[in-house]
Amino acid sequence: MKLQNAVKYVALGVALTIGSAHAEEKPVVGLIMKSLANEFFQNMLEGAEAHATTRGDYELKAVGMQNETDFESQINAVENFITQGVDAIVVAPADSRAMVRPLKKAMEAGITVINFDVALDMDAKKQQGFELAFVGPDNRGGAKMAGDALAEKLGKGGKVVIVEGNPGADNATERRLGFEESIAEFELDLLDSRTAHWETEEANSVFSTMLTAHPDIQGVMAANDSMAVGVVKALEAAGRTDILVVGFDNIGAVGPMIADGRMLATVDQFGTDMAANAIDQALEVVAGAPQLEGWVKTPIELVTK
Repeated sequence: MKLQNAVKYVALGVALTIGSAHAEEKPVVGLIMKSLANEFFQNMLEGAEAHATTRGDYELKAVGMQNETDFESQINAVENFITQGVDAIVVAPADSRAMVRPLKKAMEAGITVINFDVALDMDAKKQQGFELAFVGPDNRGGAKMAGDALAEKLGKGGKVVIVEGNPGADNATERRLGFEESIAEFELDLLDSRTAHWETEEANSVFSTMLTAHPDIQGVMAANDSMAVGVVKALEAAGRTDILVVGFDNIGAVGPMIADGRMLATVDQFGTDMAANAIDQALEVVAGAPQLEGWVKTPIELVTK
């Protein structure tokens, strides 16, 4: 009998259920992502939907935040998935500390939890008395790859700024540290470092302020491509074509910018596959495989012209 696929929209930022009329016979996976206003997570959602359709042996419930600081939506999503009795929760936390307690509650309810993309805070996990593996990329190493590419172009003494992600997110911290390693190794001059909370428009505003204060900036290290796009827009508005920009994520919007020189480089962390791979890991555990331990590294790659 051919199963009819169903798609249901739920009011929590953006939420989707992909499965069949007989979904009760299949394990249910709750996917919690960050802002679906970010192209990276739009691509992730598309990859997860395609994965659910291709595998066809589980039901996917996918939830996204409305913006990058909407932490409460993720906490509410965990509570809702506990109430619904899902078999697994696969989560990219927006705040590495705030999500620890809700996820511990999910695990105590017998739900398999997979932490991917952004690692939960180690100290917060210890305080709550549990361990949980991280499935994701080397954010510090990736940022250093991009930072090194910029440093090699600028040379010793090059004047740079960093546009950071959410202060509460582990990947934001790791990427800043990776950029700072490049700055130290190549003896660059760090003029300023500020957060733009992963957002394009905020990065546009934050960097415009930086540029006014430091018109001699030569390079910009943006912790994700959405913010890099905001930086490029600010440079275009200022008529500056002499400042090099690197980012992180390899979203579609930056491809033309790298091709025509408006950006120097980005880092691909293969976002389309990331959630799908984490879901595979979750389903293995649900089926009886041992719980994951430590850090399950996913690939990264420097992207240049």
